[in-house]
Amino acid sequence: MNGNRRHDIKIGSIVRVVQKHDQKTGKLTEGTVKEILTRSKTHPHGIKVVLENGIVGRVKEIVC
Repeated sequence: MNGNRRHDIKIGSIVRVVQKHDQKTGKLTEGTVKEILTRSKTHPHGIKVVLENGIVGRVKEIVC
């Protein structure tokens, strides 16, 4: 499942995000959602979140 809809992402979900500096390469980082930053219901590039380890990125895949 992709991360374009805020409704699909919950606090505690395991997701894969792309960080700002990795956008060109598309490298994904996996982690657990601590906070959802994007306020709108959808975003074409992915919902922006903060992971429990402090990494900020846009959700590209929802693992579970």
